[in-house]
Amino acid sequence: MKRIVRIGTRRSQLSRWQAQHVAALITQLRADASVDIREYSTRGDQLLEQPLPAIGGKGLFTQALEQALLADEIDCAVHSLKDLPVANSPGLALAAVPKRGDHRDALVSRHGESLAQLPAGARIGTGSPRRRAQLLTLRSDIKVVDIRGNVPTRVNKLREDDRYDALALAAAGLRRLGMAGRISQVFSEAQMLCAAGQGALAVQCRVEDSDFFSALTHLPSALAVAAERAFLRGLQAGCALPVGAYAAVDGGALSLQGCVMSLDGRASIKLRRQVELPLRAESLMTAADLGEALASDALANGAGEMLGGE
Repeated sequence: MKRIVRIGTRRSQLSRWQAQHVAALITQLRADASVDIREYSTRGDQLLEQPLPAIGGKGLFTQALEQALLADEIDCAVHSLKDLPVANSPGLALAAVPKRGDHRDALVSRHGESLAQLPAGARIGTGSPRRRAQLLTLRSDIKVVDIRGNVPTRVNKLREDDRYDALALAAAGLRRLGMAGRISQVFSEAQMLCAAGQGALAVQCRVEDSDFFSALTHLPSALAVAAERAFLRGLQAGCALPVGAYAAVDGGALSLQGCVMSLDGRASIKLRRQVELPLRAESLMTAADLGEALASDALANGAGEMLGGE
């Protein structure tokens, strides 16, 4: 008899893609499993008229799914990992991180221009303080305009609303929705450091079910995001603050870049650390230690004052 795995997700097109992707991984790895995808509306989906920092960043897109897990309505929840708070909710676990997609940020402009080609005073839409700060670092003359909504909604606004000349979005979301052709520019890490966990998915479940889902983990991706999330945790920062982090496994080493910025893009602290580590599950603690050490470096260089003043 097949085990039915109930997967919880948000209702957006991208969230459904993510849940279906995890559903396919489950059925590939578990011949005895079938899936039932259930959709939920989160507070972040309901308050679309307000900027994210104004309504609080932690758990906006995850709390409804966590409540469904604790109520035994679903067996796992699939999140964009960058939306998941760095501290586990009691009774719940981050059981798996599948292979990460594109971690970078992208520009979608009205006529296909790169950032450098946009006219003076161009208006770029984003709801991310991190993207805002880095865009202003790259072009101090531009106007950064708040925008909310799922990816297709924002791209449609670019076509229909002359308040925007371009948008800054996650490249992974555009690619997953078959919208890669709308990308005008992909930013390098030197230009725009991504959010911790960007491009990665999180499979969250009740603690007692962790073993069932852990086989979905792609270890290099899990090690990288463990370091990035530990950097955020060490700074006590989240998506409402202008902080970037990106880690990658290369050979037998894990390298981590971190950046803390002022909202106006005029000041930043950029750091990097690397640690040798074997590619095995026991290395997750070493990866987290790397992130915490980089956070300590940032705090020693004034990151606390920079973040506290935002």
